[in-house]
Amino acid sequence: GALATETNVRKARLSDARILALATHGLMAGEIEGAAEPGLVFTPPAAPTEADDGLLTASEVAGLKLDADWVILSACNTAAGDGSEGAPGLSGLARAFFYAGARNLLASHWPVRDDVAARMTVRTIEIARDNPNLSRAEAFAQAMREIRNDASQDSDSDTLAHPNAWAPFTLIGDGTR
Repeated sequence: GALATETNVRKARLSDARILALATHGLMAGEIEGAAEPGLVFTPPAAPTEADDGLLTASEVAGLKLDADWVILSACNTAAGDGSEGAPGLSGLARAFFYAGARNLLASHWPVRDDVAARMTVRTIEIARDNPNLSRAEAFAQAMREIRNDASQDSDSDTLAHPNAWAPFTLIGDGTR
């Protein structure tokens, strides 16, 4: 909403967060005019400034001070490259969050379905919270399995078992507790 701004992200005491979950839209470099690097879209201010134009770029992310065990990026393409010619995956936003102090990331390799992204990320956190002996990787795998096996939303033209629903996400880091 209106409080989901780049300014508020920068002002937040992010170094106090053990888990940081950002549910927004992710842009790849060049996806919109003037975006030379990947970024996360936030609510734009009424009067954009250089400090807050509504797009938190990878270089701006790298300047944040995090101490998070886990950063969850519930957005499209957050594990994509930085936009340079032949850039490997994980060279953009993912790398920037590691530079900022994240120890593990849940990110996506391609566009995500909003309905599944919300469910996958929240369910992963719930499973990890309710089962402290599970690693992040095990909690994530269990959430993914639940979504794949849930036929309650299946139709003649769509199923959550299809990889387009659950496969964009990847856990990057050590996956331990």
